[in-house]
Amino acid sequence: MRIVSILPSATEILFALGLDEEIVGVSHECDYPLRAKTKTTVVSSRIPHGTPTPEIDRLVREHVERGESIYAVDGKLLEELAPDMVFTQDLCHVCAATPEELGAALAGLSKQPKIISLDPHDLGDVWRDILWIGEVTGRRERAQLLVTHIGERMGILQEQLAAHPERPKAVVLEWLQPFYMGGHWVPEMVQHAGGVDVLGKAKEPSHRVTMAEIVAAAPEVMFIAPCGYNAEQARDEYLSLAFPEEWYTIPAVRDGRVFALDANGHVSRPAGRLVTGMESMAKCMHPGIEVPMKAMLGMLAVPTNAARNRAAAAGAPSF
Repeated sequence: MRIVSILPSATEILFALGLDEEIVGVSHECDYPLRAKTKTTVVSSRIPHGTPTPEIDRLVREHVERGESIYAVDGKLLEELAPDMVFTQDLCHVCAATPEELGAALAGLSKQPKIISLDPHDLGDVWRDILWIGEVTGRRERAQLLVTHIGERMGILQEQLAAHPERPKAVVLEWLQPFYMGGHWVPEMVQHAGGVDVLGKAKEPSHRVTMAEIVAAAPEVMFIAPCGYNAEQARDEYLSLAFPEEWYTIPAVRDGRVFALDANGHVSRPAGRLVTGMESMAKCMHPGIEVPMKAMLGMLAVPTNAARNRAAAAGAPSF
């Protein structure tokens, strides 16, 4: 069996199921586990590396409005790799090549592979996709063990949270320039972590919000998790911004409860590590609970004073 995955979450799941040797091609964003980066890259981005965040948003919107993919699929490489199976998705055209882009690349292949499209809208869908991947790749038992392990960790987390009945209001910022709230499974993650997402709605797509809406929601905890960023990148992006005075009236900002998360590994990608993201969120909202070290490494408290100083230096009001 020869597998090509142009979806980072699918690549992560495939490796977790022990399909290291069967994977022959991946996308440029497939970076977990590290072994994924040794595979042949069959997808590249049309947006230049290092493009500023606001420019990324503009270019993405322009491509989407024109019905164009922001990714390029190398049909010649696919022909050489001769995959039996290709994993993709149609949930978010910002996250992977569009079906049209992939279809155009596959049209010329002498051997047509089986296409598996993963389109999860909530956590239940994510866990079912793991089982589905196990089924179609002959790793049913290993997939079941993985889902069981995830369930056990979620169970342990709920037992700990039972001693912390308070449910702080929270927001998850999936993008900062402009602001986007996390959608689909992200509000569920907040709920399972012992909080209430005051702007995001489970099973609904991420959506753009204004600063005024965030201020009015008055979240007590704020998670900075730009799609594709790790915790350090998320923190640095947030600290580079200049905010107006009303931003500092938000309870989460005022009280120093702003946290950067490893969105790339623990929030954005619908795979097994979402449970680590829930543990990270829970630790931020309920410091008294115990979580695995990997959850601790996936979160960073954003230094509020530093944020104010940088904002003031950029000309924003300070007080």
